[in-house]
Amino acid sequence: MALDDPHARPSEPPGADGPPTGPAAADVPLFAGDEVLPCGRLLSRVWEQAQDAAPAAGPHPHTVSCPYCREAVEGLATVNAAAQALRAEDPPGLQALADRVMNVVRAEIRLGRLLPLADPDRDLRIAESAAAKVLRQAADTVPGVRASTCRLVPAGEGTDVRVTMALAAALDRPLPDRVDQVRRSVLHSAGQDLGLAVTAVDITVGDVLEPWPPLGPGRPTGGGT
Repeated sequence: MALDDPHARPSEPPGADGPPTGPAAADVPLFAGDEVLPCGRLLSRVWEQAQDAAPAAGPHPHTVSCPYCREAVEGLATVNAAAQALRAEDPPGLQALADRVMNVVRAEIRLGRLLPLADPDRDLRIAESAAAKVLRQAADTVPGVRASTCRLVPAGEGTDVRVTMALAAALDRPLPDRVDQVRRSVLHSAGQDLGLAVTAVDITVGDVLEPWPPLGPGRPTGGGT
């Protein structure tokens, strides 16, 4: 997805923005390394719509309401402006410059934002994707729970972080008790395993898990042959 690339852009499969258009849409492969934003839209599609939007029409309605798309467009617009300035100074390096810029952008999108660790003496950071994986595993240690998504965002100007998590949970126990147990597990892991200063864990239960059947008399408990 070279910025301001005059060549054809890829189509997006049916989903967030509808079916692809254009006579060759079905034959154009996705960009190597193209990313799917947390809202489900392709990064290349979001940027394409931002570039093609007419001034009178304004940005795409989804982009206006979606924080992930807005953040991606703002970041790419900043990179694009810097690339144009460098391009004017050194035209022969255009393709190499575009490749370097996009490698940085794709790496940043894959890792997510960098979050500060709660260390007052050192400027240490961790990628959101890595932290989210650890916190999902912490939630999964609670019986009858599976974490489906986890997002981390800075809470203010310091090192505080807010966690938003979606779960699937069984209903064989009171749901508030199970959610509180997940919250405690996530907070403990954030502080002890990662060194993150998590101020809040917002949890949404979006699906129901079937509870494991109780073990009856004579049923194996595992580990036997």
